[in-house]
Amino acid sequence: MTEVVSVTRFEDRVAAGQLRVGVIGLGYAGLPLAMAFAEAGFDVSGIDLDAERVRAIGERRSYLVDVPAERYAGLAGTLAASADYDGVGDLDAMTICVPTPLSKTRTPDLTYIVSAAQSVAAQLRPGQLVVLQSTTHPGTTEEIVLPILEEQGGKVGQDFFLGYAPERVDPGNHRFTLRSTPRVVAGVTAECRRRVELLYRQVVDTVIPVSSTMVAETAKLHENTFRAVNIALANELALMCDRLGISSWEVIDAAATKPFAFLPHYPGPGLGGDCIPVVPHFLAWRLREYGYTSVLIDAAHEINAQMPMYVTQKVADALNDAGKPVKGSRLLLLGLAYKADVHDTRESPSLEILRQLRARGADIRYCDPWVPEMDFDGERYESVDFIPEEVEAADCVVVLTAHEAFMERPLWLVAKQVVDTRNVVPDAPGVWRI
Repeated sequence: MTEVVSVTRFEDRVAAGQLRVGVIGLGYAGLPLAMAFAEAGFDVSGIDLDAERVRAIGERRSYLVDVPAERYAGLAGTLAASADYDGVGDLDAMTICVPTPLSKTRTPDLTYIVSAAQSVAAQLRPGQLVVLQSTTHPGTTEEIVLPILEEQGGKVGQDFFLGYAPERVDPGNHRFTLRSTPRVVAGVTAECRRRVELLYRQVVDTVIPVSSTMVAETAKLHENTFRAVNIALANELALMCDRLGISSWEVIDAAATKPFAFLPHYPGPGLGGDCIPVVPHFLAWRLREYGYTSVLIDAAHEINAQMPMYVTQKVADALNDAGKPVKGSRLLLLGLAYKADVHDTRESPSLEILRQLRARGADIRYCDPWVPEMDFDGERYESVDFIPEEVEAADCVVVLTAHEAFMERPLWLVAKQVVDTRNVVPDAPGVWRI
């Protein structure tokens, strides 16, 4: 590398709306970011190896709850998508938003990050800004991504620029959007951080620069670990209150009247999504390399992981109370998505509950307006209509996800037995609550 894009040129292109922005990975984190930059007036190139996603963007179709098709009409800039990296060399700044799954041994799989970094490095040109957004273990930006980029020659902070800006996406949350949610940013050097901060100020109202990429990486993990641990505490409270014969929901609501030093979390059928059940293990795994064992993270995982089995036993108890075995009983599961009003089933506890009940011989149907069909464990499932006939025909209705459609038509009131994991069904004979 010989030519270096000056500070003035970078800032001028941002100010003029001429910065060419790339987003690598067009999933739940990447597509909303790409859309935000296009809405801000920039020309955006999205890259995703999923040809269907690329096709959907080209046809201006929606495949995510937070990006309705109507948003395409409001773009001040442009948004194009490709399934290859051919245009990377023409970009001024790009963000890597690829997934970081967890292996069966609960270790981070950085394959997608490494592949994306290598593809970017192959076309890296002077002055480009690369920002990693994927959730990952502390040290990834500087220990994994930086060496890959440096293989092409040049010096970080001078010839090219590298930073980290963890995503804070809550699918289906209309109160805290990408723009209104503060964004933590960091850079490998001071100039890298300044450029990352300038880039994200175009689409986020509040940007929080921190001292290093490792701080930013760890902050993201701590946010999700906080949720996982506190949900585990609420789930364990549910297990304890079940033995005490009292309502964990009433206990939590009573505790929440304290005006300081308490933040209510509620029990549920388990953890879902691609962050909260997964991300804490990134931190625990990394710390083991430093000779430290995170006891609390491991304990929280064990509590949360047993909730699907607890719900399965509740269903068995409810059926037993009605003189029926699980085997052969007709069950209606309400909601397979991991949270309300999204179509994301990743890590959804509903799937494990379905698996456990099916293993016990139950005749299972499910209803989810956001998940009309699904392949699971080698079988094809289709959602039934949420109608009184389906509810009445079920020996037990299991409320797993509090979709708005279910709230608007509380048909569970005509159910023979109900197991409510979300505390949405009024107290009545035949209603069992976790």
